[in-house]
Amino acid sequence: FVAITGPSGSGKSTLLYLLGALDRPTQGEVRILGQATGPLADPALAAIRNKLIGFVFQFHFLMLDLTALENVMVPALVAGLPMGRATAKSRELLEKVGLSHRLSHRPAQLSGGEQQRVAVARALMNGPALLLGDELTGNLDSTSGEAIYQLLRDHNRSEGQTIVIVTHNAQLAAHADRIIEMVDGRIRRDSAVSVQT
Repeated sequence: FVAITGPSGSGKSTLLYLLGALDRPTQGEVRILGQATGPLADPALAAIRNKLIGFVFQFHFLMLDLTALENVMVPALVAGLPMGRATAKSRELLEKVGLSHRLSHRPAQLSGGEQQRVAVARALMNGPALLLGDELTGNLDSTSGEAIYQLLRDHNRSEGQTIVIVTHNAQLAAHADRIIEMVDGRIRRDSAVSVQT
């Protein structure tokens, strides 16, 4: 569990987008499971993202005309999982994030914290090896933000999944095993921290 911190404009989100193969490096290279991402065509990058990487952004980007259940199912259906299995797994993940009672609700019927939990469940749908979060609690109150981080921390511990988050919140970053501080596009500090629960 890695937290990337630093002031606005320090390069945190750029680094996250490079790690997630959403952007291409102008120098150097990014490798995912030994494969350099720079020379890959867009469809190959999309396949890597769908199979190996889950994303949670500050703004959840839920599809407004779909229910919570349907939003979580989307990545699995794109990956070719049969409808029945996608539905069952979506229900399981929504239960895990505490939303089993909100399956049929559309995003406009959910609170900000609930919308973000749907986004987390959606990001976990295909069992990605890497989960990336960009200021995912930036629009939430402190209680909801803490709940989202605890959910991710618990998932990291139970599933052994790599999680990298970008945050301005030092208190939430303290949940991480490692904190990387960035300033002006460079890593200023990279340190392991004692894990808090």
